[in-house]
Amino acid sequence: MTILVIGATGRVGRHVVDQLIQRDAQVRVLTRDPAKAAFPVGVEVMQGDLLDIGALRAAFSGVRTVFLLNAVTGDEFTQAILTLNVAREAGVDRVVYLSVFDADRAVNVPHFAVKSGAERMLVAMGFGATILRPTYFIDNEVMVKDVILQHGVYPIPIGGRGVAMVDARDIAEVAAIELIRRERAPHTLPIETINLVGPETLTGLDVATIWSDVLGRTVTYGGDDPSGFEQTMATFMPEWMAYEMRLMAERYVSDGMIPEDGDRERLVTLLGRPLHGYRETAARIAAE
Repeated sequence: MTILVIGATGRVGRHVVDQLIQRDAQVRVLTRDPAKAAFPVGVEVMQGDLLDIGALRAAFSGVRTVFLLNAVTGDEFTQAILTLNVAREAGVDRVVYLSVFDADRAVNVPHFAVKSGAERMLVAMGFGATILRPTYFIDNEVMVKDVILQHGVYPIPIGGRGVAMVDARDIAEVAAIELIRRERAPHTLPIETINLVGPETLTGLDVATIWSDVLGRTVTYGGDDPSGFEQTMATFMPEWMAYEMRLMAERYVSDGMIPEDGDRERLVTLLGRPLHGYRETAARIAAE
């Protein structure tokens, strides 16, 4: 049967599609603009978004397994609620949902609270689901590369407790493994939660040191005050989203994103290889 990928054009979603193709899965994607999607031959592309009920119904037709990644938007929770309701209506019973690390604790951060609510919906509505809870994406560092490369400052206030940043490729491969496992199971499997973390728990000073090594010149950590970070983010994203990023950074400083015992070992066993680390991405960004 066909696996539907929602959120297929972003940093994680494209890797999910590629991983599924490598595993000989039939893949369908739902995207706003098929002309810009540029997916491999054989991927079924359908047009629509998560507020378009007709498009959702068409996308879910003949599908029982779904990867759901809904972007951080002002109406993210509405999108999640509608999508899960239409999925249930269509007979979908197998979901891999991209949530966020500590979703149930960081309730003052809007997109954490949204994902916590969606997790509860999956349980209450009787879905069989794998809930993936990634930490901060290493790949998001492209958003601040100019500050790092041009000004020699690492600007994200991640604090001194540490964040086990995770690579999008690792997220996507775990997602594909779980999608295939659930799709091929003879019956609906129970809900399971997997923390997606990186191989190192890095502080702000640690990250600045890595950049200094990679670039061969000093990069300093911008500090734990999130106000400057909010101002930087507001130069290229809406103010409400920049403020949300500030709230998220405050959680990094106060709590960090620290793996639980066994998280890393579980991922290495599942993937059958080491996890991608931060330095690899820093080197790639510097080379580009």
